[in-house]
Amino acid sequence: MSHHYSMVAKHVNNIQAEDKIFAANREAVNAAAMYGKEQVINATVGAILDDEEKLAVMPTVMEVLRNIPDTEYAAYAPIAGTPDFLEAAVSAAFKDSRPEGFIKAVATPGGSGALRHTIWNYSDIGDTILTSDWFWGPYKTLAEENLRKLGVFSYFDKDKKFNLASFKEKSSELLARQDSLVILLNSPAHNPTGFALTGEEWLQLLEVLKHQAADGTKKITLLCDIAYIDYAGPSGRDFMKHLSNLPENLLIVVAYSVSKSLTMYGLRTGAAIGLSANKDVVQEFYDVCQASNRGTWSNGTRCGMKLLSTIMHDSEILLQVEAERKELEQLLVERAAVFTEEAKQIGLDTCPYKAGFFVTIPAIQPGDACDRLKKDNIFAVPLTRGIRFAICSVPAVKLSGVPQKIKNAIG
Repeated sequence: MSHHYSMVAKHVNNIQAEDKIFAANREAVNAAAMYGKEQVINATVGAILDDEEKLAVMPTVMEVLRNIPDTEYAAYAPIAGTPDFLEAAVSAAFKDSRPEGFIKAVATPGGSGALRHTIWNYSDIGDTILTSDWFWGPYKTLAEENLRKLGVFSYFDKDKKFNLASFKEKSSELLARQDSLVILLNSPAHNPTGFALTGEEWLQLLEVLKHQAADGTKKITLLCDIAYIDYAGPSGRDFMKHLSNLPENLLIVVAYSVSKSLTMYGLRTGAAIGLSANKDVVQEFYDVCQASNRGTWSNGTRCGMKLLSTIMHDSEILLQVEAERKELEQLLVERAAVFTEEAKQIGLDTCPYKAGFFVTIPAIQPGDACDRLKKDNIFAVPLTRGIRFAICSVPAVKLSGVPQKIKNAIG
């Protein structure tokens, strides 16, 4: 009799089948090959596609990339990242909203690397990491891969605003039994809902954390996942000024990603940026993240670092890049308007969308609903509690009528 035989170590418990997002995309690609892409709606891709449904790239970014010297492709980067890149990453992350305090950055392979280092270095094995109940699935994988658990608070209250009461309750509950707490907060342009906290909501959240940190016995790390911030409008960074002058036992980490900002998803370039009122805490952050680089992927992609630093240090190139990115942001605004306005008209409930790549529709049986949508050649991603629809990858002309079909599929 055959039986399953496993060679992996006892602590490995997250063996899984094909990633849901990539599986749904594969099905959509197969359907397009069979029926023609004009007959298929592929709302699985977490990248901006143009109106011809080709990957949207910024011409100026590509030109800079192609002109990078051979040695900047071939040479090792320093373990922490090149000095020019680290300076550029901080500038790109904060722009004109740089908070007061000590700041240091370490290069990582995209925002995922910053998440990994923060979880590993600022929580203890067995701890529970806190995030919202609508979250990017790999948060759970990252927590479990690093021998932690993922806990959630309710992201929205009954008025579809930030649920401060739930955040306070869940964070207090975890701090009562843990010495340290890592919080992963993706805002603005949240994946998967498109939600963003208001300035007032940020102030309220930080007041909760300052109160929890007040007696000095607990260590709190708030990771701000800003992967989509460059598509969140001119006020997207306003919250950053509120991150100034926090207690020394409340560390801010910003996960910055070049993937979306420069439409360079495969280049795997980003940074973990530490912010604290205490200089020693930030130096320690730099030291432990640099050591973690060496202990995981060693060093990062040098040409990705050179790409960002070249753009950020040339004002003329930067203006061109920002203009091209603005065009892509406008695509998202137009697509979101078509989808959300029709959804409102027909009474399709959606999570509160403000900006970003995705709209999410709550559903009791999202897997079944997505299977029914496939019969209409509509491909979306089933989440635990809803359906993620990537407006970033679907032209506006294809969106009319889609909310009604989703409503029908949910039943």
